[in-house]
Amino acid sequence: MDLPINDGLLGDGVELMGTEQSLSEIVESARRRYKWMPFCVVEEWVILDAILTEDELAKVAAAGCQPMFLFAHKVVHDEQRRFEPGNWVRSTIARTFDGGYLFETRNTVYLLKGPGQRKSSSLQGIFSIF
Repeated sequence: MDLPINDGLLGDGVELMGTEQSLSEIVESARRRYKWMPFCVVEEWVILDAILTEDELAKVAAAGCQPMFLFAHKVVHDEQRRFEPGNWVRSTIARTFDGGYLFETRNTVYLLKGPGQRKSSSLQGIFSIF
C-alpha cells in the first residue's frame, strides 16, 4: 500500500526503542495496566511531534493532551480488530507517552514494539497521512 509523502515521514529522526517483549508479554502487561482501554501493538513506528504556535500549544495542554501523534507502518495486533495485521495506522493526538513504549490517546493505548523514531512535523504533514 503506497502512502502519501509528507514532511513528517522524510528525513532523519531521533532513534528510539520500544519494548522488546514478546507479543504475549506485551498483551498481558497492557491488560494489567489498562483494564478498560483497548490497545494496539505496532512496529516500525514514528512519533510525530506537531509543530504548533504558542496559542495552539496552550489549547492542546488545556485539553489534557500532548502535541504528538503516532504513525506505525505495521499493526501487529489490534485488540478490537479495527486494523488488520500488517496495515498501517495513524493515531489521534496523544494524552501520554510513558515508559518509552506506551502511547496513549483518548480511546486507545498503542504499544510500541521494537525500534522506532521521533520526528517533528507540521499538522498538515501529519494529517496528510490518511
